[in-house]
Amino acid sequence: MLEDAKYYFQKAADVMELPERLREILITPIRVVKVDLVFDDDNGKLQHYLGFRVQHNKARGPMKGGLRFHPDMDEDHATALANLMTWKTAVVDVPFGGAKGGINCDPSKMSERELNVVTRKFVEQTKEIIGPTTDIPAPDVNTNAKVMGWIMDEYSKYAGFSPGVVTGKPLHLFGSEGRDEATGRGVMVVLDEALKGLGKSWKDIRVAVQGFGNVGSNAARLIADQGAKVVAIGDHMGGVSNDDGLDIAALNEWVKEHRTVKGFAGGSPFHSPVVITWDVDVLIPAALEGAINMGNVNEVKADIIVEGANAPTSPEAHEILVERGVLVVPDILANAGGVTVSYFEWVQNIQQFSWQYDRVQQELTSVMRRAYAAVNKVARQYSIDMRTAAFVLAIRRVGEAAKARSFFEEDIQL
Repeated sequence: MLEDAKYYFQKAADVMELPERLREILITPIRVVKVDLVFDDDNGKLQHYLGFRVQHNKARGPMKGGLRFHPDMDEDHATALANLMTWKTAVVDVPFGGAKGGINCDPSKMSERELNVVTRKFVEQTKEIIGPTTDIPAPDVNTNAKVMGWIMDEYSKYAGFSPGVVTGKPLHLFGSEGRDEATGRGVMVVLDEALKGLGKSWKDIRVAVQGFGNVGSNAARLIADQGAKVVAIGDHMGGVSNDDGLDIAALNEWVKEHRTVKGFAGGSPFHSPVVITWDVDVLIPAALEGAINMGNVNEVKADIIVEGANAPTSPEAHEILVERGVLVVPDILANAGGVTVSYFEWVQNIQQFSWQYDRVQQELTSVMRRAYAAVNKVARQYSIDMRTAAFVLAIRRVGEAAKARSFFEEDIQL
């Protein structure tokens, strides 16, 4: 995954004709932290996990990025995702840099007490490098508002009351209205912009969604609300389809109880990986990395792909899609609704003043529309695909900020 992130960066840097020295400065993380997390589990057995926090760039503000609890979490994963966060925050023009981290644990095999303990151990060992004006974690895979509340509480033991140390907190712990649905809403807004550009309406399209967690479920609900037919959804356990359009509200209720779309009576079952190749107008990969790859890209039928997940398309597969004329709205634009509302939450925490839900919706929609327009403008300017354009725009913004702060001496036109 780290190589993929570097590939996209280098491709954009080639378009910009950036010198090698400047590329090295912009792509190298400023700090990589690895900590040992040792504690007794509920049975008194010693458990040992590794925690990671990679801080990539702070030219545009305090660093920002999620915490992922997953057995596959490692330094390379964190570095790649931190890199992407730098460019994502720059694309939507919020005043943050990029960071990412997590713990290589499996929450599905841990009690709530064990998760609480390992989270607080992580904060204890990273408290010197995170903070409201330094590095602000957020939820990611297998973390949620409850975990963010634990982080806020633990950090506040050392630094005093500090709600701004994390975002994605519960509302009663100074979280923001609209944060849960933010990434899914951002996906819907950029799809709306893409449809307008192609002269299509919501009623014209059929949609397939891979993944039905926070991002996939909210994106599906909001897209269906616009009048589109969501005809196929696959998750880690199975898939369900309905050519007349799935009842997303009923499906959400089913998933709340069963934790999977599998078995939902409102559609026909299918083997979940097939959702990537479904015969639809729009495909939304909203699960883990590498969903669209050389093994299935030639079977992808959608004309529009909106990346709800981080890095769901391999570089080789992306090049094939672009050559075929598929419009790929890249992750660093498409799923930036989450970090945008995280920014709103942070602003509210700093000001100690809460926004109403309608304001959050309006501000998010405005930011996402502006970001789509800015990326589209760069794409037209250089006659390049949307992903490369998003990276060009982001590198330009980060580079200009770094130059203005004298992070490097070169007087280079960006």
